[in-house]
Amino acid sequence: MSDAILVLNAGSSSVKFAVYGALEFPGPADLMCEGACEGIGHAVRFAANDRAGASLVDESLGDGMTHEDVLAALLDWIERHFADDRLVAVGHRVVHGGSRFTGSVRIDAAVIAELTKLIPLAPLHQPHHLAAIAAIAKLYPALPQFACFDTAFHHTVPAVAAEFALPQRLTAAGIRRYGFHGLSYEYIASVLPETLREAPYERVVVAHLGSGASMCALSDRKSIATTMSFTALDGLPMGRRCGNLDPGVVLYLVQQMSMSPSDVSDLLYNECGLYGVSGISDDMRTLLASGAESAEFAIDLFAYRIACELGFLTAALGGIDAFVFTAGIGEHAPEVRRRVCERAGWLGVDLDKTANDAGGPLITLPGSRVPAWVIPTDEDLMIARHVWTLAN
Repeated sequence: MSDAILVLNAGSSSVKFAVYGALEFPGPADLMCEGACEGIGHAVRFAANDRAGASLVDESLGDGMTHEDVLAALLDWIERHFADDRLVAVGHRVVHGGSRFTGSVRIDAAVIAELTKLIPLAPLHQPHHLAAIAAIAKLYPALPQFACFDTAFHHTVPAVAAEFALPQRLTAAGIRRYGFHGLSYEYIASVLPETLREAPYERVVVAHLGSGASMCALSDRKSIATTMSFTALDGLPMGRRCGNLDPGVVLYLVQQMSMSPSDVSDLLYNECGLYGVSGISDDMRTLLASGAESAEFAIDLFAYRIACELGFLTAALGGIDAFVFTAGIGEHAPEVRRRVCERAGWLGVDLDKTANDAGGPLITLPGSRVPAWVIPTDEDLMIARHVWTLAN
């Protein structure tokens, strides 16, 4: 019987998953299946594909199911479908690890207590990660679980880039820049040598562009600056999150518009970003197909902010050797890449329109002073590798 690792990314209404063979340090070829259970709390759809993309299951699980119900059904299916394999560990993507967790850890009661304290810093994510951890612990109490953090990769950021200009008592209390999407950046950093090969990659800016979006400056493949900070609200505008915002706006909303803290939180997490600006959708595909003036403006604002943050991160690095697009929008929206690269022409990004439309991987012309690349990310594989290392 072979060993296998289950990777989970639990959200409010979905659980995304992947299963990897674990006889040795996992690689892309060890992926056994990946999929999602979507619609938790309503009508749940369970779908999974094998490594080649062929469907293994696509069915309804029923209405009104909880995270625990869904995970029970998922684990039962894995046991039946992969009868010759044995789950030996579960790895969870956990968005916030705070100041304490600088790497992945095995989950115990003390870890859960620390993660619970961080819920206010990641209210859209942390509670659902904890719900999945609790469900697995109840269903399979002997199965080891590991937390892999989106913040851990950014603990190499120097203090000058990590701290706000706040009184030291507040910095000491943990109010600082943490950064997110670290598992994605860690994966990109791991494949830069084989992807860029002979090209320089000492100073690289990576744009992780999806419904959540951020950018990171890599110096010798380590994070030294990033656009998200204390929470996942900061930096670029996102699907429904505002990105950079004058703190005075929050004060104005509370003091002059009589909004409660919970009203402001709901506004900034759910009503802003591409959705708020366009008034149409938080989905870049919908906006690109819309043709509406407000959709066009939302896309242009998104590209403008990416180009501006590229300048900031290039300054943090003291120069730039390469620029990388990744994640859903970064990998699949050539129009967004075009707009960003054209705004970055001053930096020496010379877009190859044909290569960009084809998806790269190299999307700039020969001789471009700063080459731009499209590199698919693989956060699940990074989690599987962390779990394998800790479990062994």
